[in-house]
Amino acid sequence: MESKKESKGSNDKLVEAFMKSEIKKNLSLNDLVKEYSRVDSGNRRNGGGVSPDNANSDSDISLQKNPKKLRVFEGLLSDDLPPLNSKIVRIFTSSTFTDTQLERNALMADVYPKIKEYCRENHGLEFQVVDMRWGVRDEATDDHMTTELCMNEIRNCQRLSTGPNFVVFLGQKYGYRPIPTIIDGAEFKKLEECTQQFPEDLALLQKWYQVDTNTVPPVYILRPISTVYYNFNNKRNAKLQEADSNAWWDTMCDLQKILRRAVEVLLEKKMIDEEGAHNYYMSVTEREIQNGILRAKDTGDHALAYIRSIEDINISVLRISKLFVDIAGRSLDTEAQDLLDNLRDRKIPAALAEENIARFSVTWTGKEGLDNDTHKEYIEEFCNHFYHSILKLVDDAVKKNDELMHDRIYADILQHLHMCLNLVKLFKGREEIIHRVTEYLKGSNNIPLIMYGESGCGKTSLLAKSASLVREVYNDATPVLLIRFLGTSPDSSTIQPLLHSLCVQISYLYDQPIEDIPSDLVLLQGYFKKLLSCATKESPMVIFLDSLDQISPTDGAHSLMWLPTRLPPNVKFVVSSLPKLYGVLDTLFKLISNKGNRIEITPLGADLGGNIIKTWLERKQRDVSSSQWEIVNAAISKCNLPLYVKLVFDEICRWRSFSKPQDTVLSHSIHEIINKLFERIENSHGKTLVSRALGYITASKSGLSEAELEDLLSLDEKVLNDVFQYHIPPVRRIPPLLWTRIRNDLPGYLTEREADGVNVINWYHRQFIDVCKERYFRNLNFLNEIHSNISDYFCGTWGGGREKPFEYSELQRSRLGSEKTGLSDRKVPLQPNVHFDSDGNVCRYNLRKLSELPHHLLRSNRYDDLYNECLFNYGFLRAKIASMPLQMTLADFEELQEKVFDKDTKILADTIRLSASILTHYSDMLGPQIVGRLLPLYSTHPKIRNLIQQCDTDGINFCSLVPTHHCYHTPGGPLQYSLEGHLFAPYGISITSDTRYLISASNRIIIFDLSTGEVFRTIFPGVEGIVSTLSISPNDKYCVCSTTINQVIICNIQTGDFQIIEKPVEETSLLGVSSLSSEFVVYNSRAWYVYSIDGTLKQRTPVYQATPLMEIRLKQNKEHVFILESVDENDRDRTFVVLNANIDDHFQFHTALAVTKDSKTVYSCIELSDFDIAVYTRSPRFCWEYQRSFNNTEEVYSLCLSDDETHLAATVAPGFKVWDLLAKLSKEGKEVVMSLPHGIRNIPNKHSLASLCLFSRRNEFLCAGVRKYIFVWDVKNGTLVKTLDAHFGRICRLMSVTGPDRTNKLISSSLDKTIKVWNIENIYEDVYSIDRMEKPVDDICMAADHISRAITITRNCLGLWNLSDGRLLKTLSSSGSSIISQAKITSNGLYIVSAELGNVLIWNAEEGKTLQTVPLRNVHQLILNENDTRCIAISSSLNRVKCTCIEVPRAKEVYTFELEGQKRNKNAVLTCDGLSLVFPTTNKAGETNILSVYHAKTGAHQFKVTLKYSNYQEFHTLLPMPNDPSQIAIIDNNKGVIFDIKKKSAVKSINKWNGVVNSTGKYGLYAPTRGGLELLALTKNPDKPQTQTLIPRVAEGVFYVKCLFTKNDKHVVYYHRGHRTIRVFRISDCKQLAHYKCHAQVNAMEGTADGTGLLLGAEDGSFVILTIADPQNANNIKIEELPSRQLIQDPNGSAQNGFTIGSHMMAAKVVSKPLSKVRQHLQSKRQAKEDKMNSILKDYTSKV
Repeated sequence: MESKKESKGSNDKLVEAFMKSEIKKNLSLNDLVKEYSRVDSGNRRNGGGVSPDNANSDSDISLQKNPKKLRVFEGLLSDDLPPLNSKIVRIFTSSTFTDTQLERNALMADVYPKIKEYCRENHGLEFQVVDMRWGVRDEATDDHMTTELCMNEIRNCQRLSTGPNFVVFLGQKYGYRPIPTIIDGAEFKKLEECTQQFPEDLALLQKWYQVDTNTVPPVYILRPISTVYYNFNNKRNAKLQEADSNAWWDTMCDLQKILRRAVEVLLEKKMIDEEGAHNYYMSVTEREIQNGILRAKDTGDHALAYIRSIEDINISVLRISKLFVDIAGRSLDTEAQDLLDNLRDRKIPAALAEENIARFSVTWTGKEGLDNDTHKEYIEEFCNHFYHSILKLVDDAVKKNDELMHDRIYADILQHLHMCLNLVKLFKGREEIIHRVTEYLKGSNNIPLIMYGESGCGKTSLLAKSASLVREVYNDATPVLLIRFLGTSPDSSTIQPLLHSLCVQISYLYDQPIEDIPSDLVLLQGYFKKLLSCATKESPMVIFLDSLDQISPTDGAHSLMWLPTRLPPNVKFVVSSLPKLYGVLDTLFKLISNKGNRIEITPLGADLGGNIIKTWLERKQRDVSSSQWEIVNAAISKCNLPLYVKLVFDEICRWRSFSKPQDTVLSHSIHEIINKLFERIENSHGKTLVSRALGYITASKSGLSEAELEDLLSLDEKVLNDVFQYHIPPVRRIPPLLWTRIRNDLPGYLTEREADGVNVINWYHRQFIDVCKERYFRNLNFLNEIHSNISDYFCGTWGGGREKPFEYSELQRSRLGSEKTGLSDRKVPLQPNVHFDSDGNVCRYNLRKLSELPHHLLRSNRYDDLYNECLFNYGFLRAKIASMPLQMTLADFEELQEKVFDKDTKILADTIRLSASILTHYSDMLGPQIVGRLLPLYSTHPKIRNLIQQCDTDGINFCSLVPTHHCYHTPGGPLQYSLEGHLFAPYGISITSDTRYLISASNRIIIFDLSTGEVFRTIFPGVEGIVSTLSISPNDKYCVCSTTINQVIICNIQTGDFQIIEKPVEETSLLGVSSLSSEFVVYNSRAWYVYSIDGTLKQRTPVYQATPLMEIRLKQNKEHVFILESVDENDRDRTFVVLNANIDDHFQFHTALAVTKDSKTVYSCIELSDFDIAVYTRSPRFCWEYQRSFNNTEEVYSLCLSDDETHLAATVAPGFKVWDLLAKLSKEGKEVVMSLPHGIRNIPNKHSLASLCLFSRRNEFLCAGVRKYIFVWDVKNGTLVKTLDAHFGRICRLMSVTGPDRTNKLISSSLDKTIKVWNIENIYEDVYSIDRMEKPVDDICMAADHISRAITITRNCLGLWNLSDGRLLKTLSSSGSSIISQAKITSNGLYIVSAELGNVLIWNAEEGKTLQTVPLRNVHQLILNENDTRCIAISSSLNRVKCTCIEVPRAKEVYTFELEGQKRNKNAVLTCDGLSLVFPTTNKAGETNILSVYHAKTGAHQFKVTLKYSNYQEFHTLLPMPNDPSQIAIIDNNKGVIFDIKKKSAVKSINKWNGVVNSTGKYGLYAPTRGGLELLALTKNPDKPQTQTLIPRVAEGVFYVKCLFTKNDKHVVYYHRGHRTIRVFRISDCKQLAHYKCHAQVNAMEGTADGTGLLLGAEDGSFVILTIADPQNANNIKIEELPSRQLIQDPNGSAQNGFTIGSHMMAAKVVSKPLSKVRQHLQSKRQAKEDKMNSILKDYTSKV
């Protein structure tokens, strides 16, 4: 009790602190808890007290861990494990059916759909009503199991439901009182004794009740009706059926009398108690109330009772009155009424609070007693009360449940623990395997343990049993158990949620900050492994992961690189997998080669299987006869897999001792016995219903909730026509009882799990899925129909009250006299992509639809619907990207591409891949990314055009910044991926031998998956240097890197583990590394050092004769290559050495060298032949023999051999030369010259032999990286095929990736920190040009009146842009060496004034020519005035400032004057009327608070002003006020002051103002570099606060920010360089309209003249035009009217939109012109050429 008081007091303190906290409005109580240190007084890990990680908390509040949560997180398996969280409101409705049909029909039609919608919208809960009376036909009573099913459903509702779970509707009818279905054997004997004196009664009793000795102790079971009255269910013969039905009801009355008479005798003799006797009198309704209310707990939170009294019931009209009261004979059944009075008036009020009981009184009217018309008010009142009462219980339950209800991780862990417990309860045997596992847990083995075996062999049960023994194994410690049955819950189905869940669990247990868990998968993998080291001897950690093959393969999960292969102390790891599925086990064996850590799970064996069945039968109090045991033993001897044994057990539990031989047959395989099970269920419940119910479950992607399955069956006309053959229901929906009966016949084989935030049911065993598919899906039409029906459901086709048409069957029309067709509302929900709250904010995503819909549309071959509803639907795409991993969206596209190739789909998928780095974190950027990339395809691709239009209309609600023109790379060309993540240039790049992964290194190592373009792993070694070289071991296990500060990093590619060797070489700098599988070499110019792969130095060898070492290439055959250079730096001679035990022969060459893979042939320049290419081969005598030469007169910088060594390329200054080594030509050979474009040349690298040119697959193309371009030539004729403006910085590495699977890729890395992957197979595809500048854009200037003109300013060039189409019209530069400091364009767009180092130039914008040059040095400010007919140039040198005014365009000087003492970093300002120039100056005393004012038209000095206002500080900026020509703003570090220069006084001081002001002068902005943005009112406005926060201040470092008002004063724009994002806010309500992630760092940002757009100049030279499409101000700009959205017909009649492909190279463009003829030729001749090449190679090899 004391601990409880302490805990409560601590919580009270927390609440008090919370209420006083400044952040109470933004944080929940659970969030606040994270801000305080946590104390676990019972936690033995830290010995009590404050957690070390939180010891320095600012708060003195200490909180205990939630003991309930702690038990679950520790994995404490016990019978008192907390129940599973529920995601459903499931209500069992009890009634006597006939008397409450009016109310129940009203609820079903009007109330249940509203409650369902409320629960989904507000709490994310499913709502389901279980009404076991509705829709039940006579044949459902045949086996007498309906009552037992009802009791099971009540228990299910109590177990699953959140809030209400039971509602009873009571009137004046007690209801149906059946005879017991099962009677205890001893009790039945007593009943027989009491009936001995009535032989006929005794015979009737013994006829209908059969003893079952298979039940222990034996029981007597009521026989199915149809076993005696054969026509009881024969609806085809109505007369026979009616006769047998009447006979049964007469018989039941006789049996009822016999039993009750005997019970009265037993009661008198006290041989039975009152409760036992009441069992023979009790109605089904009372039995339900007994379980739902009278014996239930917390009924006030879970149960409701509706009691209705009808006055003046006319008993005489028996046809009607018997529906409302109990009738015996032709009068009132007084016995039933007494029982009802006792139940309704005494028992229920005693067990249920009065507020949970609703009483209604109505009057009997008309012939029917009750009807909708006369009792309309009552029905409305009843429905309203029910609706609000249910909602109150739901809301109370959600509020009452603690935070654990919403703790996703807690719920997931709890689900797996429950599953483990359930499996352990059924486990028996396997002692040898269990012993091996426990020995592993006890031992010192630090490698994970693998359990594997065929499906159904019992791996999961074994793993669960092993987990349950962890506490016993570590009896001297407190172990923590982490167990996951993969694939059984959403968080265990994909790798990222799985690792996150494990990390949260470990962090909670070992007091690690949960907020430190990274969201990025790559970082998460490393963090998970790091957390394992938290385990201690006192608290060891044991992890069990079952069925690795069940985890989704997305994000590379099946590569298992996330799995630790070496475990830290006190950690054990057990995994299991199938042997053949997805190659997971093979990968496991590669990672964990120790065979001692593998346990193969084999079948049980016949003896053990039989013993297990006997044990299970004992637990269930069952047995079988000896003859039946023979059948069981024969079956188990044929198959004894655990799953088969379980199936046999479930089957024989159905056997009665009196079962017929034909009913006790066992199939001898899992497949056959499951088929028999399905066959039996079909016979019991109807093949149509069963096949479609199980078909829906099997076809689903991740299972179906029971509400979804019920909805689907209610939409299925074939099911409903089969079910309703003999009657028409009040609501055309499937009766809940029907599915309940089917589920009851599949015990344990349908598992409940959570998927997409909903509890779903799915098959637990894979074999059930396989059998289902074979049994039902062989009919492809059936399969297609199932998928199509599910598609319609998740599309919401018939949701929200829309009536679905149906057609009655011929049988129904003939029997029921119904019409042919009809319409009915099936009461199924709408399926929006997103659920919004009342304020229009996203509250929840419809994960079920987002996950399931594409899956089913694809499999039902509804491709148009798939395009329209999913893949080309903006709302769907954005919702899925926002709520799910990006790979799940791409998987939808990939699945379609595997089935049907669609070019538009491929383009869109590639677009999403190219945008992955942005969309992963900014889902609202989907619209801008699609528009910015795909606008060139607007006219030619209808599906893409439709999607762009959706982005323009719907996307602006999420991001109102819309690209006006094409501004990002369009997929479909050679560029496949742009890989980012490096902070420095990645000089180290290499490919694994299977071409799957790209290893790249800078100051970090990033592994990219080349199949997806995604980051597979990021490793942060923490080195200060930059990686210069990288080498991958031949077995792809390790990579070794060298850094610029003499460090070596050894990294395990598969696990991410790394080791750093400091100063691995002595003396001089480290040059490089080269690796083998078990060792590697590092070297400098003087020696090389051999290290083992674990970092141990094995050998140091000095260089031969002290010749400087240049490069080492290790070979698997140990013929290692050494390259040395001359001691003399000016000498170009070098030495090539192949070193092994037999060879030590030196080969002298100069400048360039190429060596074949076997090191037996070299191509080089030698001294004798100057720059000719000499060919030498190594003879068997180990000497170099001359073969031939290739004539060449130009200096060769490097040589490159093709992969197949049939072509040789030489790098020379003007380009490249290629020789075909197989050509049968003269000794000199024939060269193909490949020239670089004019003005571009190769530059030699003196100390490197590396080449930035290479051959593509089949040697079709030569690709070279020069500067930032990639040039592609046709090898055959030397034609320049393509010029790719590949990077913004110089290309530093180039490599090819080729393979037999048509892989033909090029990888380039650059100083711009990016890596790009190019698909050379697409080299001829269209590339849509994006104009950009050569250098970073420093500033932008727009022509105010000519809204289609703007200029960009770079360091040495001006760019003139056409804003109407986003094209660069021309570039202006006076000379290549000019440095431009300032530039302005006149408002009419005709002239440009620019300031260079020594001159001011006036340009004719249209002609691009210089009109005038004015010598002025060091100009740092240009101001246009007098309607831009004058330009004021302000220049400075030392302390002298010169102001010169010239005419534009004549350059005639108007005036000039000089100032003294002005600080050069402060600009002058021109007042808004253009009349006054204000300069910051100093006086003779050196004071800096002086302003000098000059007349802007004449240059005359007017006056000086001394700044002497309150709190004056040194200012940094002056700016003119836009609303008053006499006012300027003076900005210092803390405030802004509005100053009147004429009155020479301060007008107003505004704290925090940074000088940004709108056009009216009413508003300003405060945007500190440390984050945050505030809107300031510069003038008083009583309707608005003086300060409004647009972005709260968050400590995130110091970054450059820029903010501005749009020219129409409607929006605020804010750019943050650290985040590289632009935010747009609407001034009227301060709502954020856009959060735009920029593609590159923005250096310049300006608003357009009309205020509807933004102009961005970026670091990569790009110029981007964005439209501000405010949804509330849509009239300001109509996106559909933009030029880029117009369809233009080309001369051939096809639609175009003005985007063309460049036909010549421009410095600012990616140039590409498709060579269609060449492309067609290549496609038609490719295979022939490849065959010819193989033939030539074969011939050449044989000759050599």
